[in-house]
Amino acid sequence: MKIEFLTKIKGGRQDGAIWGGFYFSFNSHGVCTVYEVDKLSKKTFESAEIFAEFTLDKQDIIEPHSNSVAFGSEYFDKDDEFPLLYTNIYNNYSKCEDKLKGVCLVYRIQRDEKEFKSTLVQIIEIGFVEDGLWKSVGEQEDVRPYGNFTVDRDSSILYAFTMRDNDQTTRYFSFYIPKLKQGEICEKYGVNKVVLNKEDIIDYFDCPYQRYVQGACCNKGMIYSLEGFTDSENNPPAIRIVDTKARKEVALEYFKNLGNNIEPEMIDFDDGLCYYTDHSGHVHKIII
Repeated sequence: MKIEFLTKIKGGRQDGAIWGGFYFSFNSHGVCTVYEVDKLSKKTFESAEIFAEFTLDKQDIIEPHSNSVAFGSEYFDKDDEFPLLYTNIYNNYSKCEDKLKGVCLVYRIQRDEKEFKSTLVQIIEIGFVEDGLWKSVGEQEDVRPYGNFTVDRDSSILYAFTMRDNDQTTRYFSFYIPKLKQGEICEKYGVNKVVLNKEDIIDYFDCPYQRYVQGACCNKGMIYSLEGFTDSENNPPAIRIVDTKARKEVALEYFKNLGNNIEPEMIDFDDGLCYYTDHSGHVHKIII
């Protein structure tokens, strides 16, 4: 595995996603900065030009951390330019009273020239986050029991995974992506909420422990999951590749060995190329 530096974007990033020639980069307060992908690929050391910027709907009352973001395969309207966008809460350090454990938000993204608009259209919630199937129980409860999410667009599968501190494993769950018409109205947020319970699980399996997971994406049945912090001995920046069909981890690479030791945040594929961005806003291409 190798990485190739491309350019720099606005720092303080979390995860993001790529679609339709646009690179959507979110921060921890639901603010998205949009770039044109073809301009990121010109291998310039100058900062990339911002195409647009917008804020996720209801950010003021939900505070999505956008730790993991992915476009799905379903469209709100057949004429929409972008499919539905899925982003997790992961807000255990949020100021919001409701911590919303195991919650993924679903947004409709619309564009008029350089003006983007987001609308919250659904909430997906794991209904067993206090159960031992999801979280560690006992003396060593999970530091981050809130869960990461990513989407396999090819098979319409939603993956949710959580760090289990007590048994030092990361557990992956798969569900069918809920349809927009599913769920019941949530009066507080004004959209349908779907609760995924144990009977909705397609499969689950354990992989080696990932402490402090960052961005993630799914490509051709493989989950690419980032983890770690800047120059950390205990939680070094790394990427793991998990084969969802084989139900096991197939690769682990530390970014320090690749020449970059900054906290990794965003990862996604576009036209066969894998892009990743660190917290300082350095955009790289990963050659696997």
